[in-house]
Amino acid sequence: MLPDQLNSRRLPADFNRQYHALAGLDTREFLSWVFAPHKPFGEVGVVTSFGTESAVLLHLIADVAPAAPVIFIDTGFHFEETLAYRDELTHYLGLQSVRTVGLDPLSEKRSDSARRLHLEHPDACCQLRKVKVLAHALRDYDGWVSGQKRYQSRERSKIDRVEWDRARGKWKFNPLADWGTPDLLRYQTQHKMPAHPLASAGYLSVGCSPCTTPVKSGEDMRAGRWRQHEKLECGLHRPAGLIVATRG
Repeated sequence: MLPDQLNSRRLPADFNRQYHALAGLDTREFLSWVFAPHKPFGEVGVVTSFGTESAVLLHLIADVAPAAPVIFIDTGFHFEETLAYRDELTHYLGLQSVRTVGLDPLSEKRSDSARRLHLEHPDACCQLRKVKVLAHALRDYDGWVSGQKRYQSRERSKIDRVEWDRARGKWKFNPLADWGTPDLLRYQTQHKMPAHPLASAGYLSVGCSPCTTPVKSGEDMRAGRWRQHEKLECGLHRPAGLIVATRG
């Protein structure tokens, strides 16, 4: 059921029905329904960082919907290893529609000409180079798929597989929400997935190079992100107004 305080007028009329229809499906069936030929959710894109855990979701996408649009946000600060991994996975998996999007030069000149915003105001940098870019990239889509998982952090522990992104007015799907590290490793081994080049160097979560460091033993997997700041998320995934259907 949905929380009582929600304004149902901001939800698709079939939210409840679609939510419960997807609830009992396994991950592959879930994605097959999201990308079914009759487009039950309209046009849906996949958003990926080509990070250390991206291969599993992208392998599933390549299996059920290889022509699905895959959106990669190039912030201008990615590790060279991440850009190389993007190209490697795209070719290895046979993804047919990978789209790299980024901040236009004029906006960069106006808002961060010295390219130092990440040092002084990391939240503003993420808003400029990630959140606004994604909003523009998703303008023609009715929903988007992410690779978020509950185990990754306390902030992500309550995500659901089907959500309504009220701030953007779009469906949001987290097909791997209930996957854990053993599930990911099992799948990666079974399908002989290439690893991100930085994974073996302790980068368990990879973002922009100035704001990402290796994770130390015993730390949370996202501890290496924005280590010098009181910042836990970039803002792409938990905008104000995200509606999560309650389970049970």
